[in-house]
Amino acid sequence: MIPESTATAATRTSQQKRNLNDEANSSGAVNQSEDESGNENRQKSVRRRKRPHQGSENVKRKSVKASRSSASRAGSSRSKPRHVEAVTLFEVITMGRSAMQAVIDDWIEAYVADRDASLLDLISFFIQCSGCKGVVTAEMCQSKEDSEVMSKMVEELDEVAGLQYKKFLAFPWILTVTWPMDTDSVEYPLIQPGPYGRWFHSEFCDFVSVLVAQCQHSVIFDSYLVNTLISLLTELSDSYVRAFRHTCTLAAVKLLSALVAVALSLSVGIENSQKLYEVQKTKTMRQKSTTQQERTQKKISELQEKRTEVESMMDVIFKGVFLKRYRDVLPEIRSICMEELGLWMKLYSSAFLSDSYLKYMGWMMHDKIPDVRLKCVLGLQGLYGDPQLLSKLDLFTSRFKDRMISMTLDKDSEVAVQTMKLLLVISKTSDDLLGPEDYKQLLQFVYSSQRPLASAAGELLFSRLLNTVAPASDTQEEIKEEEEHKLQTSARLKALLQFYQESELHKHVVYLVDSLWDCGGALLKDWPTVTSILLQDSSSHGPGLTLAEEAVLVEILVASVRQASEGPVLAGRSGAKKVMNAREKKVQVDDCTKLTDHLLLVLPKLLSKFSGNCDVVASLMKIPQYFLPECPEAENTQALSSLMTEMEAVLDLHSGLAVLEAAARTYLSLCGEETAWSSVARTTRDSLIQRWVDQLTALLGDSLKGESQSFSADEEKTQDILATLKKLRAFHNCHDLLKWNLFELLSPLLSVESSEGGAPPELLLEVLQCLSYCMIWSLNTSTETLTSREKAVAQRLQLRLFCERSHRCLSHADLRVQQQAFLGVCDVLTAHSYQLQVWDPTCFGPLLYTPSPKLQRALLTCVCVHVFVGPDCDSQSNVSENSEMERLEDLHRRRNLLAAFCKLIVHGVLEMSIAAEVFMYYMKYHNDFGDIIKETMYRTRQIDKLESARTLVLCLQQLFVCLKREQESGGRAHPGVQTFTSIKELARRFALTFGDLVKFRECVVLIHRSGVEFVFQEFSQTPDTPTPPYLSYLTILSEFSSKLLKPDKKTVFSYLQKHTAEHIINLREECWQPLIYYRASLLAAAECEDAVSYVSSDRKPYPPNRSPFSKQKLEGCKSPCPFSPIDSKVGKVHRSSFSPSHQEKATDMDPFSVPVEPPANRPKIEGSVLSTGNETEDDTVEVEL
Repeated sequence: MIPESTATAATRTSQQKRNLNDEANSSGAVNQSEDESGNENRQKSVRRRKRPHQGSENVKRKSVKASRSSASRAGSSRSKPRHVEAVTLFEVITMGRSAMQAVIDDWIEAYVADRDASLLDLISFFIQCSGCKGVVTAEMCQSKEDSEVMSKMVEELDEVAGLQYKKFLAFPWILTVTWPMDTDSVEYPLIQPGPYGRWFHSEFCDFVSVLVAQCQHSVIFDSYLVNTLISLLTELSDSYVRAFRHTCTLAAVKLLSALVAVALSLSVGIENSQKLYEVQKTKTMRQKSTTQQERTQKKISELQEKRTEVESMMDVIFKGVFLKRYRDVLPEIRSICMEELGLWMKLYSSAFLSDSYLKYMGWMMHDKIPDVRLKCVLGLQGLYGDPQLLSKLDLFTSRFKDRMISMTLDKDSEVAVQTMKLLLVISKTSDDLLGPEDYKQLLQFVYSSQRPLASAAGELLFSRLLNTVAPASDTQEEIKEEEEHKLQTSARLKALLQFYQESELHKHVVYLVDSLWDCGGALLKDWPTVTSILLQDSSSHGPGLTLAEEAVLVEILVASVRQASEGPVLAGRSGAKKVMNAREKKVQVDDCTKLTDHLLLVLPKLLSKFSGNCDVVASLMKIPQYFLPECPEAENTQALSSLMTEMEAVLDLHSGLAVLEAAARTYLSLCGEETAWSSVARTTRDSLIQRWVDQLTALLGDSLKGESQSFSADEEKTQDILATLKKLRAFHNCHDLLKWNLFELLSPLLSVESSEGGAPPELLLEVLQCLSYCMIWSLNTSTETLTSREKAVAQRLQLRLFCERSHRCLSHADLRVQQQAFLGVCDVLTAHSYQLQVWDPTCFGPLLYTPSPKLQRALLTCVCVHVFVGPDCDSQSNVSENSEMERLEDLHRRRNLLAAFCKLIVHGVLEMSIAAEVFMYYMKYHNDFGDIIKETMYRTRQIDKLESARTLVLCLQQLFVCLKREQESGGRAHPGVQTFTSIKELARRFALTFGDLVKFRECVVLIHRSGVEFVFQEFSQTPDTPTPPYLSYLTILSEFSSKLLKPDKKTVFSYLQKHTAEHIINLREECWQPLIYYRASLLAAAECEDAVSYVSSDRKPYPPNRSPFSKQKLEGCKSPCPFSPIDSKVGKVHRSSFSPSHQEKATDMDPFSVPVEPPANRPKIEGSVLSTGNETEDDTVEVEL
């Protein structure tokens, strides 16, 4: 609450700080707390309900009567009740713009009657809008120049009282605001989350604008209101309290914007008066009136004086607020300043559009906050969009053009998009501001992964290059409209082809079309003109297209057809609108109808013309996939038959992979049940397949001779067989060809080794793929085809035969054949496992088939040989670009092999223990295969978490035993053996996968129990072997101690004591340090920290350069059975012989070295994880890796 204007000045002392309210009351001040005014905005409903007024500010003043009378008039004129008077200025924000205008009119009347009291109400309004919880007191000031008064302008803290004080000058007032110290951390109205904050921001700005608009013809020029208000906002905007600084900076710049509107209004008045004065001067002597001219001249002078005064006010605000706050530490304040500066320069360019103001915009384009940079770019868009302002932007453009171009690479996508739009505006308004190099850099953004940025660059490309005017005709005859349109389209397409070829990104046509779709869709959807250009003969009039240009134009045609049919969703490009509205769907259907009606008739001609070009034909064959079956032209069987004939002719000429895959997918689309032409397409497809099968049968009959079925064919016949196999393989991937019994036809090719007269590797690759497709289709259609047990048995025999033949190919001399056989077996076995899960017991289904142990070992060997190769696959070497591409392709191939093998484990085809051979490479090949191995780990844990834990234990123990044997051998180290540190790090990574300690409680206990048994079980202490040979494994096991719950730590510790109680253990000896380390991790005692720091180094017993050797297998039985911490009953043992000495620490012992004593009576780990046991097969789940 602001006190009476007659409040006396007083100095603040420590006694005043302790008795603030009493001091204020004794000096005539009436304080109002937050509950009544200071923080009312926090207690108001979003529904803007008006709360009854509990005590209006300055209620005892004589201005109340005037306020009530004016409020009553405003209420009657707007059909409002009389209680409109019972609101403060702060409350009016919640009542809407109409009530705001009425209350401001009332306030103006009250200001005319008593300007001090009304002005104090306005000052209180701004302080309340800052969310101030405290009180405001005021005292009179006689002179601004009084040095004693200026020395009192302080902002300080009273930590004892917990208050903050700010005393500032709002002449003729010295205002003192007192508030709690934690105000800066409170969410004041402007930063309130949700819609309330945005609504308050809008209403607050409207209040300032309405206030100035209502006062512009009256009290704004009284040299009192605006001066006091500017002084208030300038002082508060300089406060270190964020709420004051943010709120009052916003109010100040909005006040300046409102004054700009007043200045514009005055300028219009001056211009109109000058026109009137000029008209009066041109009148004849008889019509002239000196009095009117003088009156007009006087009016012009008054308006000019007012404009000068308003400009002076604006200059004061700019220098007092903007220059201090445009670099404020708060990003919101910087954004406000830049947004309003752009508005001032656009609306009042005569005063603000100069280099002295533009430099701030250029500087802040380097701001680290994206929103500030965005406000600068948006402001510049308005300036460059006005051609009349370009002459004042020359220096700014030359200085900051490079910065604007570089901002297209901004990390914030919205800033980059708006910058590209800014450069688009610049290119449209001026041709010479951007040079050829600038355009070359900017137009490459049509290939950007962000669709909004690519679309903006596409609009720049379309406006710059594609608005090409067709060359004038040499003939004197008048060109028809259609011909003119064709020439114009041809010229634009020529320019587009030239740009695409110069960009040298020949695999990005779909992205180029997508970038141009929004602005140049009409050009790209002009399929009649495009096809007529493609069908145009080179001998016809006009320059024709080269072969390269024709190929690119065909790709553009196909990409535009795809865009019209499927929409802008592209792989690798984000920001596209994924949900279409009704209008967009209708446009899509209309476009599909048009392209189907036209291309169904024209496509056969295009296929006939370009039948000799493999790449062009492969692109054209994709077009029928986007045809709309419901179009009227679909009933035209003659056009469809012509299309089928041309497609069949193309397949007779070409056997390339791209052509065959496109043709297979096109036939699949045309043969769908919902299409109108399915019957014709199916008949054509079946006749085509039958012809290929008959041809292949005849060729194989001549090539496979004798009982051994040895392959003998000349090179020409081999090429014919290979071409036919490629066609059948491509179609079998999409179509069910089981009725042609390709399995019986092709399986003999796998029965003979290549060294004994077998088929060449190229044929075996196609045969293996065809046979795998046959098996997958057979399993996929089991529900319909298996109608009796005899058929189910025949299918299993066929599956077994395929696995046996593929197993033989795993040892083929050619690497490609090995990998294809591996992928084929994995895919078929995975499909078989899935069919077993979805099999309906009420009908016949596939019978159970388990791959033989030999096949399982062969698959595992193939993974180890072809996937985990090299001493360090993650290392980067100095290679050329071609070598790098080959490395990436090889990595992709190896990832496919590993993913196929992991599917077998996840689906239960292979035992889960085999995954130990994969998990052990988790750290060594983490960059290449870490995601696949980790996903396999999670999927196996979902199936059986205890068995998955046993697999982790088996993995670690295998690695540890291999390291132990290497150290015992005393020979050179081998690359397949990991160091102790790497095994320990692998255990740590395994432990991190147990996130939920309660969920995986039994798993972690099982890991500890198995580890303790691995170290101490069947150990017999002798003078020669005082410690267990595998004691150092406890250091690895300690990585899982942090995942134990507190009760389980005690249980595991008791289990450890049970195994160590019968042995003589001297903890002073260095050989028992791993046990000390492990006990400390279980007890979570102080020595744990010392143990961790002590074992932080790694000493490798052998140098890293190791010669390769075949990996040895662990021998023995399976890991121990699960251990439940709840049911465990461990006898009590004496702790005295097991207590370590906390004062003594080893200094010379390497805790990571493995003892080299020979093992005695060791428990044996299983020699092969592939050996079958008595455990039942686990349930399997479907997985996609």
